[in-house]
Order: sequence, then C-alpha cells, then structure tokens
Amino acid sequence: MDVIRLKNMTFYGYHGVSAAEKETGRRYEVDCDLHLDLTLPAKTDKLADTVNYAQVYGIVEDVLNGKRYSLLEAIAADIAGRVLQLDHIREVVVRVRKMIPPIPGNLDHIEVEIQRVRE
Repeated sequence: MDVIRLKNMTFYGYHGVSAAEKETGRRYEVDCDLHLDLTLPAKTDKLADTVNYAQVYGIVEDVLNGKRYSLLEAIAADIAGRVLQLDHIREVVVRVRKMIPPIPGNLDHIEVEIQRVRE
C-alpha cells in the first residue's frame, strides 16, 4: 500500500474541556497519512486518479474551524471519517496535536492518533 502524507497542518482552534480553552483557544497541528494504491496515478499523471491534497486540507480545516469539540479523540475521529469517504483512500491515520496544553508542568503537546480502514 502506498502513502501520501500531509504533515503539520496548523490551525488555531477553541476546543477543550475547560471554559478557558474554549475561550482563549490553542494551536493545533494535524497529520494525515493517506493509504491508497498510487499505481494508476503514477502512470496517468492525472489528479482524477488519486486524492486531491487540497480537498483533504479543506476537510481538516473545516473540522478544526467548525464545531467545537471537547476531546482530541473526537476531532481525530471526525477527520478520519470524512477523509475515508474520499475516492481511492483505503486507510487513513490521523494525528491531532494540541500545542502547549493547559496542564501543570512542561509539556510540548498532547497527541492523539486514530487509524481507520475502509470496510
């Protein structure tokens, strides 16, 4: 299986459990690993035979800038479910990172990874 990776898509969002997070917001980073067969698009050199990266980015942007979520798990699952509906994609791995989370101590980020496979 071949892979296309979109790495470190960055957004500012108002997600979290606490009222403070929902009010002040945080920076989020998202990675999407798209598993699909790239044999045909490698031969034809046609966008119609593969996945449109801009479309995947748009899905991630819509999720992060749309509805407000409490959990990273819900954000990752929503992205994965939407991306998996695109043509050609057989499997998706989504990583969502909340940068500088509001918990005591020194912590770069919290990351959730979800993997979903087309049935």
